Amino acid sequence: MDYHADRFADFSLIVERDGAWAAVLPAHRSGSTVASHFGLTYGGLVYKAEMKLVELVVILREILFFLAREDVDTLRIKTMPPIYHKRPAEELHYALFLANATLERRDALSVIDREAGFKISRKRKQSIRRGNRNHLEVREEANFESFWNTILIPNLARKHQASPVHSLEEIQLLHRRFPDHIRHFNVYEGDRIVAGTTVFIAGAVAHPQYVSGKEDKNALGSLDFLYHHLINKVFVNHRFFDFGISHEQQGRKINEGLIFWKESFGAGTIVQDFYSVPTANFNLLEDFLL
Repeated sequence: MDYHADRFADFSLIVERDGAWAAVLPAHRSGSTVASHFGLTYGGLVYKAEMKLVELVVILREILFFLAREDVDTLRIKTMPPIYHKRPAEELHYALFLANATLERRDALSVIDREAGFKISRKRKQSIRRGNRNHLEVREEANFESFWNTILIPNLARKHQASPVHSLEEIQLLHRRFPDHIRHFNVYEGDRIVAGTTVFIAGAVAHPQYVSGKEDKNALGSLDFLYHHLINKVFVNHRFFDFGISHEQQGRKINEGLIFWKESFGAGTIVQDFYSVPTANFNLLEDFLL
């Protein structure tokens, strides 16, 4: 996370047990609030696979107690979507329930699960065939510049008056550090780049972080052609394909067109929850066993 250290006052915590690391909380501080790190797409409390529920409750109690002594009033923490777990691991949800945490936000992620099966809609298939008729070609490339500068940045500026979360220099730096976990794909019509996407890979999950196309993307079928290629050829050995969220305003407003597009590839919904808990509530975790 050091590439954007200037944006956050880091307050990450390490929890030790008998001198060994038991859990890590990537976090930053703003005034009297410590938040599960905004610089991470997914985050929360990270702990070993052998962690037991009672131990996790104790860990959350110790974190809240420590923060209270550091004059922190509130811990805002996000949970990790279950598809990123290596095994069933929602102990934190239960511990937050015991601490009377308040649900502040809920993200809806559109996800394909290969083991459950998925069906692509007729409309998507028509668009994929359009891409074939237009002789589109998908190429994996390590050069992000043409996509960032000619498609992604202009589109975000025009449609949303926004910029990518990662600058071109930042995504290039991350790719150099994690070449096997960040892969980029462009779509070409002849020599003209017409669409692209950057995919983050974590365990059994492939997650497109960025996707954008030229204004003629519907006429060409470029995005549908690209995603059909990724889902059915490139990431066929990954159980989950996580399209990410389709909403704004802390999950309160859904982009109907965007989620329709994702669901028409056969994606269903899982949620990621964001909680707020007063650090003084550590005392609620002191007497929870029968």
